[in-house]
Amino acid sequence: MKFGLFYLPTYLPSVRDAQTHYRGIIEQVEFADRIGIDYAWIVEHHFVRHGGLFPSNFAFLSYLAARTKRIRLGTGATVLPLNDPVRVAEQAATLDQLSQGRFDFGVGRGFIRDEFDIFGVDMKDSRERVEEGVELVKQAWTGPTMEFKSKFRPPLSGMPLMPPIYQKPHPPIWVACLMSPESFEWTAQEGYNLLYVAYHVDHPLAVERIGWYQNALKKNGRSAKDHEICCVYHAHFLDREDDARLASLVHPPMSEYAAAGVEAARKPPDPTAYKGYDRREAAQRAFTFETYYPGRVVMGGPQQTIERIRVLADVGITQVGLLVDFGSLPQAEIMRSLQVFADQVLPHVRDL
Repeated sequence: MKFGLFYLPTYLPSVRDAQTHYRGIIEQVEFADRIGIDYAWIVEHHFVRHGGLFPSNFAFLSYLAARTKRIRLGTGATVLPLNDPVRVAEQAATLDQLSQGRFDFGVGRGFIRDEFDIFGVDMKDSRERVEEGVELVKQAWTGPTMEFKSKFRPPLSGMPLMPPIYQKPHPPIWVACLMSPESFEWTAQEGYNLLYVAYHVDHPLAVERIGWYQNALKKNGRSAKDHEICCVYHAHFLDREDDARLASLVHPPMSEYAAAGVEAARKPPDPTAYKGYDRREAAQRAFTFETYYPGRVVMGGPQQTIERIRVLADVGITQVGLLVDFGSLPQAEIMRSLQVFADQVLPHVRDL
């Protein structure tokens, strides 16, 4: 089992300014690098308190590349419809070189209407933009020159990508999927890894959606052993089992996180391109500690956490993305939690 820190932070300027929040995340990732956590994932969002601290995840990851030695650095995920794929290919290649091959490329459709409206992108085109964009990026990375005819940008011919990619043939590619079966199936069909934000749903539904991907791998003649599944969960660790203490620590910041998510989704996405996304918002509004604990999070004392991770491993998850920085949870509490994970959890789950 692999583990990553996944960042979709809540911007709360009355609690801490952007500089303080950035420095806290840097401290967390440096610690993760030292204790053997495998990945750091940085989201891309714009204009909203729900992840909007990271409108430029490549820039932040490049800084982390200089501050770390072994941890892999992933975009979790680049919202490809909002970006020129050629610029993405260039930024990714630069990060891959700076990190000496520690970069993983995660992409997604995005779902926040304000982002699409402000950048002038039609949400109905989001799936096609992702599929074409990933193909363009791969071609730019692997060919001597870029040769591509695009529906959404001018054609490319005879131009080399600078700098070249470090990893050969190219960095691992992950696709962020949430609710649409077509996304899970396309990800498997193309042979990409699955990045699934699983904290929105109860465990049985998460297993069903992971199954969409696993079944599609088989249908397309691919082996699950050759592909990765990362599922993202809010995470917080205590040195002993104490559900009452856990609730008092995490529920206020979890509520802030959920409120920021509802605020970001104040305008529903295109109903034809994003079927069922209205149910996601309704689920976020009905929010209690019992709603998410224990089945939608990775939280509790060491033994509780170990058992929870075993459950996730049993359904084929190969990496748990730990969303440790949420709401106004204090930096000291996050670092204390990560120390518990390092000392009392990680040694017992690494070989699952």
